[in-house]
Amino acid sequence: MPSRYSTPRPDIPEALAPSPPGPTHGLATLRTIAALILREMSTRYGRTPGGYIWGVLEPLAAIMVLSIGFSLLIHSPSLGTSFLLFYSTGYLPFNLYQSISLTTARALSFSRPLLRYPTVTWADAVLARFILNSLTGLLVTILLISGILMFEKHRAILDIPAILEALGLAMMVGLGIGTVNCVLMGLYPLWELVWSVITRPLFIASGVMFLFEDLPQSVQNILWYNPLMHISGLMRDGFYPTYTASYVSVTYVLLTSMSLLALGLILMSRYHRVILNR
Repeated sequence: MPSRYSTPRPDIPEALAPSPPGPTHGLATLRTIAALILREMSTRYGRTPGGYIWGVLEPLAAIMVLSIGFSLLIHSPSLGTSFLLFYSTGYLPFNLYQSISLTTARALSFSRPLLRYPTVTWADAVLARFILNSLTGLLVTILLISGILMFEKHRAILDIPAILEALGLAMMVGLGIGTVNCVLMGLYPLWELVWSVITRPLFIASGVMFLFEDLPQSVQNILWYNPLMHISGLMRDGFYPTYTASYVSVTYVLLTSMSLLALGLILMSRYHRVILNR
C-alpha cells in the first residue's frame, strides 16, 4: 500500500513547488536573467528608430558640446591638447555610473508584471538591468574612445588596468546607489523627484569638466567625499602618463559602493513584497 507521502499533495500545483537546489536551479536563474535582458533589449532599443545607435550618439553629442563650448573659452584643456579626449575621459565613466544607477533604480517597476511569477525574483530583475547597462556602457565607452583616438591620431600611452579599474568602480557605485534608490522610489514615489533635484549638480561636482587639483582647497575638502571624483581622476590617470591623481582612494570608493549595495540588498529583501503589492 503506497504511503500517503509518496505523491505530492493535490492542493499544491506541481509548477509552483520549489525547485530542488543544485545545478538545475542555477541554470534556471541564468535563463531567467537572460530572458529579462533580451526583453529589455527589445523593449528599450528594438522599438526605437536607430536602436543602439542612439546609445552612442547621445554621449558623443554631450562630449562634442563640452569640447566645442570650452574650446571657445580657453586655449587648451587642463590636460593635453585634445578637448575631445579630456572631456570624454570625464564624461564616459560618469555616464556609465548614471545609466546603471537610474536603470537599476527602476528595476522593480520595469519588471513588475514578470515578478508575479514564482521563478522570477527581484534579484533577477536587478542583475539583468545591471548586466545589460554595464555591457552597453562599456561598449559605448570603447567605441567612443577608440574613435576619438583614431580621429585625432593621438598616440596615447594607455594604462589599461587603471582605466578598467575606473570603469569597474563606476559600475559598482551605480549598482549600490541604484539598489538603494530602487527601494526608496518603490516605498516613496516622491523620492525620484527629490533625488533628481539634489543630484543635479553632481555632473559639475564629479570632475567631468575640470581636474580636482584645479579647485580651491576648501572645495577639494568637500568634493573628496564624492566617489565619482575619484573615478574621473583614476580614469584620466590611465590616459595621461604625465598626470598622477594622488588624491584618489580606491579603498574609499570600494567601501562606499559595497556599503550602499549591502544596505540596498537588505532593504530590498525586507520591502520588495511591499513595493510589488502597491
